[in-house]
Amino acid sequence: MTLDISSAPIASDTNDHAPPGPHSRSRWVQDFSASLVVFLIAVPFSLGIAMATGAPLTAGLAAAAVGGIVVGFLGGTPLQVSGPSAALTVITAGLITQYGWQATCAITLAAGLLQLLLGVRRVARTALAVSPAIVHGMLAGVGLTIAIAQLHVVLGGSAQSSALANILALPSQLAGPHPSALVVGTVTAAVLLAWPRLSRLPGRAGAFGARLAKVPGPLAAVGAATALSMTLGLQLARVELPAWQPHDLVPDLPHGPFAAVLAAVLTVTAVASVESLLSAVAVDRMSHRTGDLDRELRGQGLANMISGLLGGLPIAGGAVRSTANVRAGAQSRWSSILHGVWVLAAALALTGGLRRIPLAALAALVLVVGLQMVSFAHIRKVHRHREFPVYLATVLGVVLLGVLLGVALGAATAVLLALYRLTRAHVDVLAGPDGSFTVQTHGPLTFTAVPRLSRALAGIPAAADVAVVHDGSFLDHAAYETLHSWRTGRQAAGGRVSMVTRRQDDEVLDPDGTVRAGSSSGPHRCRAWTPWVGHHCIDQQEDPHGRLLDGVRVFQLHTAPLVRPELARLAREGQTPSQLFLTCADSRMVTSMITNSGPGDLFTVRNVGNLVPAPFEPGAADDSVAAAVQYAVEALEVRSITICGHSGCGAMKALLDGIHERPGPPTPLTRWLRNGRGSLDRLRRAPAEFTGRPVADLAEQLCITNVVQQLDQLLANPAVERRVAEGTLRLVGMYFDFATAQAYVLDRESGRFSPVEALGGTAGPAPCDTPERMSEFEQVPADGADLTAAAVTGSDPRLAA
Repeated sequence: MTLDISSAPIASDTNDHAPPGPHSRSRWVQDFSASLVVFLIAVPFSLGIAMATGAPLTAGLAAAAVGGIVVGFLGGTPLQVSGPSAALTVITAGLITQYGWQATCAITLAAGLLQLLLGVRRVARTALAVSPAIVHGMLAGVGLTIAIAQLHVVLGGSAQSSALANILALPSQLAGPHPSALVVGTVTAAVLLAWPRLSRLPGRAGAFGARLAKVPGPLAAVGAATALSMTLGLQLARVELPAWQPHDLVPDLPHGPFAAVLAAVLTVTAVASVESLLSAVAVDRMSHRTGDLDRELRGQGLANMISGLLGGLPIAGGAVRSTANVRAGAQSRWSSILHGVWVLAAALALTGGLRRIPLAALAALVLVVGLQMVSFAHIRKVHRHREFPVYLATVLGVVLLGVLLGVALGAATAVLLALYRLTRAHVDVLAGPDGSFTVQTHGPLTFTAVPRLSRALAGIPAAADVAVVHDGSFLDHAAYETLHSWRTGRQAAGGRVSMVTRRQDDEVLDPDGTVRAGSSSGPHRCRAWTPWVGHHCIDQQEDPHGRLLDGVRVFQLHTAPLVRPELARLAREGQTPSQLFLTCADSRMVTSMITNSGPGDLFTVRNVGNLVPAPFEPGAADDSVAAAVQYAVEALEVRSITICGHSGCGAMKALLDGIHERPGPPTPLTRWLRNGRGSLDRLRRAPAEFTGRPVADLAEQLCITNVVQQLDQLLANPAVERRVAEGTLRLVGMYFDFATAQAYVLDRESGRFSPVEALGGTAGPAPCDTPERMSEFEQVPADGADLTAAAVTGSDPRLAA
């Protein structure tokens, strides 16, 4: 069971109400086969749930039949199978003890009516707002309660009225077990647990086990236990199916305080609805469909009303039966409907065979199901989200206090935990080596954190420069006023204060809520790197299409509402970018990220190697780049053009390897790379350099030299040359190093590439404002690293003519 809601494309379910015709014979066969599998699971399971609640055993069969037929016809999740609910076992048992069986039927009827009204009001999805920790804790608590009670039956005794009483009575029960009941229960549990593992046996035994495992495990376990008891002639309590007497099944109004009865109705409604809707979401996800949750709730409500009228148990969608239905190949709602028909037929015609089943076998079956409701996968997930206290409080509350009080205790714990986290903030003051201070805040800054924040700020020396770094969590008015007043006062006294908001580096899970393992680097955690981006860590080789659609989906959900007003304005007014940004097509180069730009800021041109073909290159010219440049310069009237290279450029490596000069018919790629021959020539004559550090290797030196050369070739465009000469257009050379996330700009004064921070705000354009400046730059002598000398002299073998 999961809370994740998939938005995958849905399979058509248009004709689910119509019986399959000849054109869909294979679909009919699959539904028929799946219905038999689910039927064989539902019969022992329904009898076990009825026995655990203390209701007549026929009530379990009646609920299974009504759930299959009614919800099958009217429900909104075609492949979900409904019937008696394990999660409602403890609640139903308490109602029967307090009010009697017929009054419990009336409460089931009232709960169904309330479900029907809620479905009409279309509030089904609000049930999914319950914390997963509370839901999983409730199921685990119910499972433990069931297991403890049925353990008494397996040991040959009888269950007590409460989980606490069962726990207290367990030592004496263990001291004197009933041997026959213990043997039958042990065999049932052993077969049930071992049955799915038959197919894993080695050799021929595995092949035979795989065929044998097609029989449902619950049926095999109960069948084996029944056969063993009959063969050995064991004296055991067995199933008692009372005759159907409709006049005894008329619901009776419960006697007791109205508030208590109303609480019972609300409890059954809430638990049945939440379990059904969560199971429906899980089934839709498993079958790649999207059902109608409000219709499902209406179907569940009508089924509970009919089940209450006919003397059946409360009904809910079941994850066990529904999963078996999907895995058995069911194609439509007819599988669930037919399963209900088979259960009804068995209840009417197979009473003789059902009466041979030992109660200890059914108790062992329900005991194992109860223990399986305590899912370690759920515990790990809850712990990963730091919700384990809520889960544990819910489990203990359900076991010791009952379902309603247990869920209330879990909800109260969740509220207290949220309040604790809301008031939990850390303020760290770090002293720098230059005498400056950094104040780092972690967690939401509310009025409760103001005293701590004020003490930290007051302890900073008056003359020190201060940077306040907030992690992007919630900041309330009191904390804001404290920071603002302190900053204003410090700046008025001549101090320097900078305020920085930084997003928390939180983990981002993929749609199914798991942390995926990398294909080569082992398990890793996927992290968001901007406020808007949720990086769903899907392997590119595994599912590139899914990765793209996930990104589009996240954009539509989260980013589109934020940028829609600005995009609407741009749609009305048209684009007016101030810059043309020409860079490489490399997937690692994210122009908006490294330039901190948004929609409408940059007119971007990308190609392999960030090349600007020169018109005098015979046979290698390409008009698309020239056309884009001309449009940007003349139509858009941009005020600057930036050519940006990057580290590890594959095009530059290919030029060094001489790909473009290989014999044979030229390919489109080799013809395009010939536009970089001028960069190779410049590398031999006047390689570009960095300020303050040597180039890493020859490929990096060609990358930055290529930027300078492409600026030169850009000036061969008449429109560019004219506007540069007029002084209305500036050319900028840039280089981005991926490994250090560092941008370098070509400095007009030194003729070298310098870090952007070193240039400050007065760097201006590259030393290529005019053709004369470009010719001057070409004469800059090469000096510095030995690698540069090798490049100039041509001693590197890749630079040989």
